[in-house]
Amino acid sequence: MAERLNPSTTLSSSLRDQLSAFIGHIAVERGLADATVDAYRSDLDRYITWMENHGIRSMDGIRQQDVQAYAQSLAGQGQSVASRRRHLASIHEFHRFALSRGAVSDDASAKVRAPKGGSHLPDVLTIDEVSTLLDAAAMHGSQDPVVLRDKALLEFLYATGARISEAVGVDFADIDFDDRLVRLTGKGSKQRLVPIGSYACDALERYRDLGRPALASKAKQPELRAVFLNRRGQRLSRQSAWDAVRIAGERAHLARPLHPHTLRHSFATHLIQGGADVRTVQELLGHASVTTTQIYTHIAPETLMETYMTAHPRAR
Repeated sequence: MAERLNPSTTLSSSLRDQLSAFIGHIAVERGLADATVDAYRSDLDRYITWMENHGIRSMDGIRQQDVQAYAQSLAGQGQSVASRRRHLASIHEFHRFALSRGAVSDDASAKVRAPKGGSHLPDVLTIDEVSTLLDAAAMHGSQDPVVLRDKALLEFLYATGARISEAVGVDFADIDFDDRLVRLTGKGSKQRLVPIGSYACDALERYRDLGRPALASKAKQPELRAVFLNRRGQRLSRQSAWDAVRIAGERAHLARPLHPHTLRHSFATHLIQGGADVRTVQELLGHASVTTTQIYTHIAPETLMETYMTAHPRAR
């Protein structure tokens, strides 16, 4: 590669300055969720470090072949197709931002295409597996505050299809127990109303009345807004919520490991299989495009049959 280090490079074109400006843009102006911002930051920090290691310090020093070489380096490291596609999506956003702010005169990443990969079917639990999971979370009707919280959390995730970040961000002001509705705040701070079933409402009310007060009492300053609290009486973190899901999965002895989106995928798949319109499921999930939701209409036939045989009382 040609030498790119140029002492006359303007500050506005600096890779690190552009990264800082981009992160501020997506966090504040676009209002993306913290987890999304962190993912962008991680991908782009890795990208910039690679460029710096190859003598490139400014946005206008990056050429198309540099972006292509970086993409090839990810493949050489054994990165999956999905991971490489995500990295390149972050890079495209970053370069488009720099172009829009006048830091560069063209987008060096524009013609670098993401690797093609086969369609990926989401990991979905059968209805029986969901029931087993929720029963395991209840720990035989234990009244322990953490058990009540985890049972309510899992019921909530499956009933609403919420992302974990959305669930831990829910406040009591967001829930209408009478009409069984919850207001979820998703990506880009976009809000949507989602129904809550009776099982989830019952679990939330038991936790609210019997479990949450004990957790709240552990905090120096009472947490009045958040629904889900940790053992110290503070708002539950995403990681702790995910740990609760994982532990419940281990207790249920499921045949497959639980991932952060498994209950969300199961919620959407079971709705589609029950006859729900794809557009309705799109609204419930908070997807910007119906194309994202359509993956749930392409579940493998054997999965459909497994769910049917498990759920239908006269199918056996």
